[in-house]
Amino acid sequence: QVHLEESGGGLVQAGGSLRLSCTASGSVVSRNTMGWYRQVPGKQRELVATMTYGGRTNYANSVLGRFTISRDNAQNTVYLQMNSLKPEDTAVYYCNVKWAVVVEASYDYWGQGTQVTVSS
Repeated sequence: QVHLEESGGGLVQAGGSLRLSCTASGSVVSRNTMGWYRQVPGKQRELVATMTYGGRTNYANSVLGRFTISRDNAQNTVYLQMNSLKPEDTAVYYCNVKWAVVVEASYDYWGQGTQVTVSS
């Protein structure tokens, strides 16, 4: 099976920075898309940023210019550098990895989540 190990969450003051890390292990296909999603109570989980194996990125508009996603393909590790944090960034952040062998067979795995709390 696939396991995603997340780290880097915590408490930070507004304007501060955090760096999240996530490493995928197990039966992971290397040519995958990895990324970060976040969720607060009462809201759906939302995309923060993703990056394909080839380096193509996708960011939520709310984090453009503040967050940067990167990855180490050899280690199946994805990072999220979060700068200029705002209280509205407070959420549980979930690591995600997905891939497809064929169109009819796709795979999607999630980490356990790491809490990010930004104080005013």
